[in-house]
Amino acid sequence: MLDRERSSQIMHITLPVMGGMISQNILNLVDMYMVGHVGHVAVAAVGITSYTNWMLAALFIGLSAGVQAMVARRMGEGRTDIAARPLNGALTLIVVTTIPLAILLIFLSPLIMAQLSTDPEVIAQGTPYLQARIAGIAAMAMNFSFRAYWSAIKLARFYFMTLIVMHAINIALNYVLIFGKFGIPALGTFGAGLGTTLSLYCGTAMYITYALRHTKQYGFMASLPSKETMQTIIKVSLPASAQQFFYALGFTTLFWIVGMVGTGEMAVANVLVNVTLVAYLPCLSYGISAATLVGQALGRNEPEDAYRWGWDVSKLAMLTVLLIGLPMAIFAPEIIAAFIDDALVAEMGITPLRLIAISLIFDALGVVMFHGIQGAGATRTTMLVSLGMQWLVFLPLAYLAGPVGGHGILVIWSLYIAYRFIQTMIFVFLWRQRAWTQIKLN
Repeated sequence: MLDRERSSQIMHITLPVMGGMISQNILNLVDMYMVGHVGHVAVAAVGITSYTNWMLAALFIGLSAGVQAMVARRMGEGRTDIAARPLNGALTLIVVTTIPLAILLIFLSPLIMAQLSTDPEVIAQGTPYLQARIAGIAAMAMNFSFRAYWSAIKLARFYFMTLIVMHAINIALNYVLIFGKFGIPALGTFGAGLGTTLSLYCGTAMYITYALRHTKQYGFMASLPSKETMQTIIKVSLPASAQQFFYALGFTTLFWIVGMVGTGEMAVANVLVNVTLVAYLPCLSYGISAATLVGQALGRNEPEDAYRWGWDVSKLAMLTVLLIGLPMAIFAPEIIAAFIDDALVAEMGITPLRLIAISLIFDALGVVMFHGIQGAGATRTTMLVSLGMQWLVFLPLAYLAGPVGGHGILVIWSLYIAYRFIQTMIFVFLWRQRAWTQIKLN
C-alpha cells in the first residue's frame, strides 16, 4: 500500500505533466478529427509523416533524458545553484545543430515521402505536412528539454500552463489554416502542419520567459556547463537519442508495413495509435515523475528509496490506466467511427482497440520502469532492450504476418501487444536487479 505522503509527492509532479499530456492528446485527436474531414487518405498521410517527423527530431529530443537525469541528481545533491546548466547546454546544442538540418530536410521531403508510400495521393498530401512539421524540429526539441527540466526541479505546473496555451493556439490555427477561414485559403494537411509548428514556437517562448522569471537561482542562462558536464550530457543523452530515433523509425516502418496491406489499414493504424495515447501519455507522465524521484533519491545517496519509488509510481500508473482502459474497450466502435467515416474501414479497428485497452495495465508498468531506469542514468540499457524488442522481434513478425502472410491489422496489433508485454517483463527484471543504482553522474 502507498502511504499518503509518498502518493502526494508522486501526484505533485505527475498531475501537471499529466494535464499537459492529456491536452496534448486532445490536440492530436482534434487535429485528426479535422484532417479526417479532408478524407481518410489525409489521415493516412498525416499518420505516417507524423512519425517520420518524430524520427527526424528524435536525436535532439533524446537530450531531455540527459537533462532530467542530471538536473534531478544535482537537486538531490543540494547543488541547486548550477542545476540548470545541463538545460543550458542542451538548448545550445539544439539551436546550433537543428536549424541547418531542418533546412536540408525540407528540401529532401519529397524524396523521403516517396520512400514511405507508393500511393500518389498519400505522397501529395503528406509532403507539405512533413515540410511544415520539420520547420518546428528546433522548438520541439527545446520543449522536450524544458519538460524534463520542469519535472526535475518539481515545477511541472509551468509545463502544464504552457501546454494549455500552446494547444489552444494550435487548435485555433489548424481550424483556420486547414479549412480556410477569415479570408485565408484552405491549406489542408499543410495547414495542419503549419499550425502545429507555429504553436510549438509560441510554447518555447513561454518556457524561456517562465525560466528566466522563476529559475534564475538555478543558473538558467547564467552560464554554459563545463566541458566535463557537456560530455556527461552527451554520454547520457546519446543512447536515449538513438532509442528515440530508432523507436520513431520503427513506428514509421510499422506504418510502411501496414501501408503495404492497404491505405485503409494505414488510416486505422493512425487512429489506433492516437487513441492509445489517451492512456499512454498519462503513463508517460508517471514515468517522468519516476525519473525525477529516482534521480533525486540517488543524489541523496538513498538507493533503497529510489528502488521503492519505482514500485510506488507503478501502482498509481496502473490504477490510472485501468480507469481509462475500461471505457475505451466498451465504446471502441463509437471511438473508431468518430475518426473514420468509411464504415468498412472503421470496422477493422474495433477489436484491436479493445485488445489495446485490456493490455494497457501492463504497458503502464513497463513505461514507469523504463523511465525509472533511464532517470538513474542507465540510458544505454533502456536503449538496448527497447530497440532489440522492437527491431529484432516485433517488426520482422509484423512484416511476415502482414505483407507476406496476408493478415490484417488485427494480427499485426496483436503482435504489437505481445511485444510490449514481454518488454515490460524485461524492465521489471532489470529494476529488481538494481544495477542502475551504481551509476555516477557528474
